[in-house]
Amino acid sequence: MVRLSRLLLALVVLASVGGVAYVGQATESSSSKMAQAADKFLASLSAEQKAKATFSFDDEERTNWHFIPLQDGHKNPGRKGLRLEEMTEEQQTAARELVRAGTSPDGYTKATTIMSLEVVLHDLEKKGSMVRNPGWYFFTIFGTPSKTGKWGWRVEGHHLSLNFTFDGGKVVAATPAFFGANPAILMQGPRKGSRVLPDADDLAKDLFKSLDAEQKTAAFQKEQFREVEGRTKAPKVGGPKGLSAAKMTESQRAILLKLLHAYTDRMPADVATAEMSEIREAGLDQVYFAFAGGLEPGKPHTYRIQGPTFVVEFLNVQSDSAQNPANHIHSAWRNTKGDFGLAQ
Repeated sequence: MVRLSRLLLALVVLASVGGVAYVGQATESSSSKMAQAADKFLASLSAEQKAKATFSFDDEERTNWHFIPLQDGHKNPGRKGLRLEEMTEEQQTAARELVRAGTSPDGYTKATTIMSLEVVLHDLEKKGSMVRNPGWYFFTIFGTPSKTGKWGWRVEGHHLSLNFTFDGGKVVAATPAFFGANPAILMQGPRKGSRVLPDADDLAKDLFKSLDAEQKTAAFQKEQFREVEGRTKAPKVGGPKGLSAAKMTESQRAILLKLLHAYTDRMPADVATAEMSEIREAGLDQVYFAFAGGLEPGKPHTYRIQGPTFVVEFLNVQSDSAQNPANHIHSAWRNTKGDFGLAQ
């Protein structure tokens, strides 16, 4: 209990602070940082812990991702890997450094804030059937961290799934990358009014509001987009829907780019640069924006941004755990060529 209490405190403090090889073209620096952090994390583990935290690179577990609170009964997690509450403080620090190496400063703050929201959910759902525990975030290394071979790593738990794949010292995939928030806006407590993912929500509304009547007709969808997919190696989204960037004004395209950056800027800077370069090389005119639902607070809404190389999926349709409507965000960045460095 003492260790878990310290973990809760650490996460709350952190939260209050502010070809498939396309990614690898510019990411040796972040790749090196992640390899070093993964090595340090593994070196801190006991043999028993290491057995939980490691799999071969080709193990099917590498692509077995999801963002829901998987569990087998109330005490047994349904995920594999080594969870935070099974670690010493030193090991937890090493695990957080691995997350830091795989995110930007803003992305790191978002990730740790998402973890800390489990404390809020635990208080709101005292008699709920789901386990709400900030210690239930799982760290997994696939293969051996190296500057030459293939390896990968993952951190995953409720509303967070970050997956990286490396080959020859290069990041060949940084997807799927999932960030969620329940509640999206804290409605009570000392952090009342704070938001984890405001830019991903507000900029999409700003973009839709900026459209003229004809553009809105093209962008608006009568039906909400369905739930973001989990446990798939590639997003099965079909052809793009909505309004293409080719039919937007320069000011609207600028908002669209800011919205895309709201996702890529969660990543290390060199990975984000490579992702955006891939989008520009494929052609911004080929990117489509589609929106469904309402613009007012509490109104369910979803949107999708899709281009030849990627798809962004966003949903805010569920009530939060205090039953405030449309206060529960799911957001994901996926590679339409195939996640995990797997070409489809």
